[in-house]
Amino acid sequence: MRYSRPAAILLLTCFLAPFVPGCQALDRLASGSRRRAESKQSARATIPASSNGRAPAVMAAPSPRPPVTTSLERAALLESQGLYSQALAEFERAIEHNPRLTVAYMSAAEIHRKQGNLDKAEPMYAQAAVLEPKNFSAQYLHGLTLQLLDRISEAVSAYLRALAIKPGDFNANLNLGTAFLQLGEPAQALPYAQRAVQLEGRDGAARTNLGAIYAALNRHEDAVTEFQQAAELTPLSAPLLLNLADSLGKTGRYEEMVNTLEQLGRTEPSAAGYERLGTGLFKLRRYDEALTAFRKSLEIDPNHYPALNGVGVCLLNQWIWSKQEDEAARDEALRSLRRSLQIERNQPKIMELVGRYK
Repeated sequence: MRYSRPAAILLLTCFLAPFVPGCQALDRLASGSRRRAESKQSARATIPASSNGRAPAVMAAPSPRPPVTTSLERAALLESQGLYSQALAEFERAIEHNPRLTVAYMSAAEIHRKQGNLDKAEPMYAQAAVLEPKNFSAQYLHGLTLQLLDRISEAVSAYLRALAIKPGDFNANLNLGTAFLQLGEPAQALPYAQRAVQLEGRDGAARTNLGAIYAALNRHEDAVTEFQQAAELTPLSAPLLLNLADSLGKTGRYEEMVNTLEQLGRTEPSAAGYERLGTGLFKLRRYDEALTAFRKSLEIDPNHYPALNGVGVCLLNQWIWSKQEDEAARDEALRSLRRSLQIERNQPKIMELVGRYK
């Protein structure tokens, strides 16, 4: 996001007196005394007869350039050449001369942000935002930097200030919705995410974020709609397919869930993807395939505890179907469930299973 940087304008005023042509003297009968008088004056500067008695025009010397203007111009040139350290030094010099120079704070912050120095960029944006409370770019970029620093509550405040200035800005609405979702407040996030989609209906990120907010609100039919539209607008990614599969599962559309996750497994196999695939297959009562999917998940990440739970449940079912004769399945199931509890203790349902079948 770029902001307008006012150019430093230097006005140089030159004063030039008008030159008025005069009449050329044609007296060929000049007296000797006149020649002697002219001879006496030959060593002195004279005023030409043609000037009507006015002194020759002299151009006024330019006023000294303000040091702030010089520093800003030099900084802009250095930045355009990729000499960022030198440019920063010039912006800092300009700030020393004028501590209320918003453009210098903004320009220095932008260099820091592009270089990934968010801790240095943030106070610069903050100062610019204080100096110019009605400057949308200062408020928005301060919010963005705070969000990237994971200072989410502060980012929300900055985005709200930005939207008070420019309510219809797409990025500010999109990021504010995301920030509220990060804070676990999907209801607060919803109107901003919806406005972002209204502003840019063909933006895949906006559709994905709105889908995630609907899912957090347990509005999974709406979430599926948004995720599917996002899938048509952007390249398919693992997070998008996982979110879509989750919401499909929550609405009981298990065949579509499995198809989505099988597609993910072909392109970006992951522990989470195989674990969710196992869940979908289990819901479809394809138990052997479900167990295979859970084991593939653990091959990728042996500590993915939801997959450990999946293996445990599948093997307990296998033990029950064997009329409780397949003790090897039962023993492996309990080992898997206990391993899951070692990784994540807050699982009351798994603790109940272990207690029941130990």
